[in-house]
Amino acid sequence: MSIDIKAPTFPESVADGTVATWHKQPGEACSADELIVDIETDKVVLEVVAPADGVIKEIIKGEGDTVLSDEVIAIFEEGAAGSSAAASAPAAAASSAEASAGETGEGDKIGPAARKLIDENNLDAKAIPATGKNGGITKEDVLNYLKSKPAAPAAASAPAAAPAAAVAVNVPAGERTEKRVPMTRLRATIAKRLVEAQQNAAMLTTYNEVNMKPVMDLRKQYKDLFEKTHNGTRLGFMSFFVKAATEALKRFPAVNASIDGNDMVYHGYQDIGVAVSTDRGLMVPVLRDTDSMSLADVEATIADFGKRGRDGKLGMNDMQGGTFTITNGGVFGSLMSTPILNPPQTAILGMHKIQERPMAVNGQVVILPMMYLALSYDHRMIDGKEAVQFLVTIKDLLEDPARMLLDV
Repeated sequence: MSIDIKAPTFPESVADGTVATWHKQPGEACSADELIVDIETDKVVLEVVAPADGVIKEIIKGEGDTVLSDEVIAIFEEGAAGSSAAASAPAAAASSAEASAGETGEGDKIGPAARKLIDENNLDAKAIPATGKNGGITKEDVLNYLKSKPAAPAAASAPAAAPAAAVAVNVPAGERTEKRVPMTRLRATIAKRLVEAQQNAAMLTTYNEVNMKPVMDLRKQYKDLFEKTHNGTRLGFMSFFVKAATEALKRFPAVNASIDGNDMVYHGYQDIGVAVSTDRGLMVPVLRDTDSMSLADVEATIADFGKRGRDGKLGMNDMQGGTFTITNGGVFGSLMSTPILNPPQTAILGMHKIQERPMAVNGQVVILPMMYLALSYDHRMIDGKEAVQFLVTIKDLLEDPARMLLDV
């Protein structure tokens, strides 16, 4: 029985999507609920799975094609038997496989998904142990080989690395190479929003610094007990910043507001977005109602966001809304930066690297672990006085965490 494979139903805010990667080709066996194609939208990558056991009979929309909500992208044959590798493929994939086969002599034994991974990571197909039918190399074989390959840890942890990184691999000395790749929809949308934020908002940034020793001492004292009590959830720094920001947002409602045309919208709740860096670009999943969340809830949710972000599993609902954003450039070693607003929000907090510096304390020079904080804000909505006081409030709460419990 033939079944139409359709693109997912996109939310109203998403007009269309782009076929990113076909993981299965016509004639290749598919199991029920097995991933067959990725659809990339302006916000997330959506996965389409096989409706039943069978094979893809025909691909209607190839990689790079634009698709609308619920548009038919392929024809699926339920119950049909297929091969472990594609029996036929689009012309572009076929020509690529033929070229590769001329070099390795094994083109007919390597599936399309496996071939793509081999090409992206510049691997020798002959060195990969094959477990597929008739000695064929499967995608799992390539992934297992990457995981066990000591010389390429970066490739093992991120097989879909940024295209620019591939330019520098195995390049002869003195050769000037270039590689032109189209910008993904997600990255293009991020770029557009960042430019619009700077063009349409009166953006200013105020800075301060916070002594992280009290939080670090508290974390050191209770981290083992915390992890044991909360089923393996680790106590990090981000939960302290989220709770401090939540308290500060309640005290300064303008920082928690947004601008909608000529209206200023004040939110009676705190939904804080936490920027997550992924191979596909920067994503900002949102913690809902952080005022009612415990430190353990915050840490567990952020850990889940990070894992799903790396796996491409974040959905639309995870990233919609948000009244305030926190971004942490410190994990990459940034000492100071100017974060860009995440419209329609009116402020964003930037965390940075913790670095020991000599500080004057009661007339004495003391070495303390210090962090620079940056608050970028929209001056149309927030006055400089409010922005500075908001940042000082976060500083005070972090330097004396007990104040968050006492609400003082």
